[in-house]
This record gives sequence, structure tokens and C-alpha cells, in this order.
Amino acid sequence: MPASTRSPSPAGPGPLPTAPGGWTFLTNHTHVLVCLADDPGLRLRDVAARVGLTERAVQRIVAELEAGGVLTRERDGRRNRYTIEGRVPLRHPLEQHCDVGTMLGWIRNRR
Repeated sequence: MPASTRSPSPAGPGPLPTAPGGWTFLTNHTHVLVCLADDPGLRLRDVAARVGLTERAVQRIVAELEAGGVLTRERDGRRNRYTIEGRVPLRHPLEQHCDVGTMLGWIRNRR
């Protein structure tokens, strides 16, 4: 189903419509980080619904972010709680002057 015709998820507002062609400027990794920055106790099922990915894809992204030192996971009862390591530099050479925390602040403070 095209992103522009998706209905909101019961878990949250759901993904916003995208421009024709379906691409966005930010990666799925960034979208997952934004969701977890907004709600560190969010279930990955709910992250998947908001980002518009499968739960399995979000699990893979979270594992990659953990392996890269960007994210840590802590058990909180039956749920996980995620902490973002804001001082980790972005990975691409054009962006390495910026860290994860600065990027998230820029995105989250302008909504």
C-alpha cells in the first residue's frame, strides 16, 4: 500500500504521508532512533507501526544500532528500555562532525 494512503496505527499517529516516489531524506535507522528518543520504553512492534516497517526490520535496525554503540537496551520488567548514546558521531564522512544527540535534537525540536 502506498505510504500516502496508510491509515494511522492504533499504537500512535502512524507514519506521515511521503512525497511522490516514496523516498524520504532520513534513513529508517534515524526514524527508529527518533521514535525511541521520544519514548524509550516503546515496544518495537509500535516503533514498526510508526515507521512503516516490519517488526523484524526494526529488530534488525535496533541490533545494528546496539552493535554500533548508538543504543543500549535494558530490561525493565517484561519490557525493554532504550538509551541513546548521544555523543556517538554520525557514520558518514560528510556527517562525522555531528553526533547522534545533536541530530536528534535538531529533528525533535522542530516539530
